[in-house]
Amino acid sequence: MKIPRDLSGDELAKKLKDFGYEVTRQTGSHMRLTSKIKGKEHNVTMPRHRNLKIGTISGILSDIADYLEIKKEELVRRLFL
Repeated sequence: MKIPRDLSGDELAKKLKDFGYEVTRQTGSHMRLTSKIKGKEHNVTMPRHRNLKIGTISGILSDIADYLEIKKEELVRRLFL
C-alpha cells in the first residue's frame, strides 16, 4: 500500500492515536507526539503543515515502526485501511 500524498500533520496525528500517540506539546508549527504503549516513552516531532512531504511522512512512519517493532509496510496498512 502506498502512503497518501495529501496528508496533513493534524490528520497523521489523529491516525497515530490508535498507537498510543498523544500531542504533548506544540512549538510554532511543530508538535511533539509521545507514546508509552511499549513501556518506554517514544517522542516524534512533526510539522503541522497542511500537506506533509512524502519524505517527511516516510521518515516519521519509519521511526514509529522501529519503536513498535513492526515493518513500516504493516504500519502503513494498519493506518490507512
